[in-house]
Amino acid sequence: GQVDLETGVVEAVLGPEVRAQALFRDRLVCVVRKGHALDAGVARTDYLNGRHVVVSRSGQLTDAVDLPFLPSGLQRDVRTIVSDFSAALALARETDLIATVPDRHTTNLRHGMTSFSLPMPSKEFTVSMLWHPRMDADPLHRWLRSCLREVCSPA
Repeated sequence: GQVDLETGVVEAVLGPEVRAQALFRDRLVCVVRKGHALDAGVARTDYLNGRHVVVSRSGQLTDAVDLPFLPSGLQRDVRTIVSDFSAALALARETDLIATVPDRHTTNLRHGMTSFSLPMPSKEFTVSMLWHPRMDADPLHRWLRSCLREVCSPA
């Protein structure tokens, strides 16, 4: 009862107590500060040997939010774990850490930084909005969902 609408990547199967609607597709990108040694792009070994900041809501590396979309068994030199993408990008902006973040979701946060494709295959994912079915017919909630769809639609 405290959250009216949430966005995120969801499992394929949701129970009847949650509604979901896809908003957009996204992919992971590498981000470093301007002037970083990897500023011009990165090979797989450079990526793996670089120092990383990772996002994990639980604070555990095994729960890193990018893991489901990266090749299994990938080993990175993780130096720190933060709880959100803005914190990861703030650290990468001021240090030599590499941040692996969603491309579209973090576009505005990466202004002035260097972004490039991952040097390995990764899975795309869908960002969706979720809400409780009791809000389906609520006029203000319908308006809120339409605003979110409009903001997330391709330009």
